[in-house]
Amino acid sequence: MAKKFNHVNNSIVTRDMQTMAFKSGNVYASISILSQRAAQIASQMKEELNNKLADFVSKEDNLEEIFENKEQIEISKYYERLPKPSSISIDEMMADELVFRKKDELND
Repeated sequence: MAKKFNHVNNSIVTRDMQTMAFKSGNVYASISILSQRAAQIASQMKEELNNKLADFVSKEDNLEEIFENKEQIEISKYYERLPKPSSISIDEMMADELVFRKKDELND
């Protein structure tokens, strides 16, 4: 999952609000859609990270024994370098990869 997001630009990019408004009908709807998608991406990334780090959990609780696992640190740093979920959701919307429906369309 995380490898899917490596192509997203990490730097700050100025966005055309008119283009964002055109995608959904208005700016506020676009922002709402983007925030919901960013929350989905964040939860997926968190779940994936927790699954990978679960392999390193010690079965014994020993307060005196603290060790650093290099693989665990590498995994954590990799996830820290990934683009933020909000940037990913914006990139998906601009590339027309984001599918959304309005509430009134769901009832029909």
